[in-house]
Amino acid sequence: MTPIGEGPFAAEAGQARRTHVDPLAPLRTPDDPPWDVYLTGTVFLDIIFTGLDTAPVRGTESWARGMGSSPGGVANMATALARLGLRTSLAAAFGDDHYGEYCWDALEQGEHIDLSSSRTIGGWHSPVTVSMAYEGERTMVSHGHEPPPAPGAVPAGVPDHPSHARAAVASLTPGRSAPWIAEAARRGTRVFADVGWDDTGAWDLAGLTDLAHCEAFLPNAEEAMRYTGASCPRAAAHALTAHVPLAVVTLGAEGAYAVDRRTGESAEVPAIAVEALDPTGAGDVFVAGFVTGTLADWPLADRLAFAGLTAALSVQEFGGSLSAPGWSEIAAWWRRVQSVKGQDPAPLRRYAFLESLLPHEAARPWPLRRAVPTIGFGRSA
Repeated sequence: MTPIGEGPFAAEAGQARRTHVDPLAPLRTPDDPPWDVYLTGTVFLDIIFTGLDTAPVRGTESWARGMGSSPGGVANMATALARLGLRTSLAAAFGDDHYGEYCWDALEQGEHIDLSSSRTIGGWHSPVTVSMAYEGERTMVSHGHEPPPAPGAVPAGVPDHPSHARAAVASLTPGRSAPWIAEAARRGTRVFADVGWDDTGAWDLAGLTDLAHCEAFLPNAEEAMRYTGASCPRAAAHALTAHVPLAVVTLGAEGAYAVDRRTGESAEVPAIAVEALDPTGAGDVFVAGFVTGTLADWPLADRLAFAGLTAALSVQEFGGSLSAPGWSEIAAWWRRVQSVKGQDPAPLRRYAFLESLLPHEAARPWPLRRAVPTIGFGRSA
């Protein structure tokens, strides 16, 4: 399939205006919870340098050809979900500095994310990550402190009682339980989990105690194999279904593989070839795409394909959160690949399910926010 970041599409996507699509519209009822997805975690201010020829070398000065700033951390996934039309609620701590003000406005006013469970902390500075992207990889330097606890909250600032939602996305920590996950599951929330690198080196699934409350687990190939001891990521996915109903293993440039224990279904979808500008947040966008397709009750292979597509589109732009595609970007890509002469029909058939979802005209357009070098131009409109 034609790489996404080449030719006329790059300009078309940059000028596109996002269109509102509600992927859950056929399923909504008056008894639905107020939110589609609940998240909690740390919001960073991300400063991203791109266009580096090599990694910075000790004792030298490197100049980047591009730079962007955007909300990062859990804001990556929250923005991706909101741009896909899901009603998203985020519980996080924000500093009362200019960085915190910018992140709050970008999420609440710019992306229409519910922050009623979030709080601003006086005298606490916002966590910051500097990301340097080169050769399709990235190197990050972060700084921040744990926010002080608020009444009725754990030290990280998470409310005792999560917002009632159809789904929640949780990042599991080896050896540590997050009580809100069990509570959300008891209330009928479908919990999707990912996990970071296990710095302890134990790689013990028993240490992921909250996995028992999760519907789906989405590790990468290396994580999946280390946790299961399997020799290949596909075998690891099958092994994980002994612990969670749905296992999704991302395979990098090879795509993704998933197994659903409840139906016995498995699916594998190859990745889309792209020339990546900045891979920051691509994993979060993948999870957001998969959650969207799952809540919309799509077939497993369609969910994987959609997740991979949204992640591929995101790496064409600066920043982890503000690079996330909306429906107009997805529609622009679909129109573009269909217009290429001599296109292989097999990939077109793989994404044909998009035809009934995508808008032909902008139903509710608004300007697409992208990461920019500075945050000093004023508050969000």
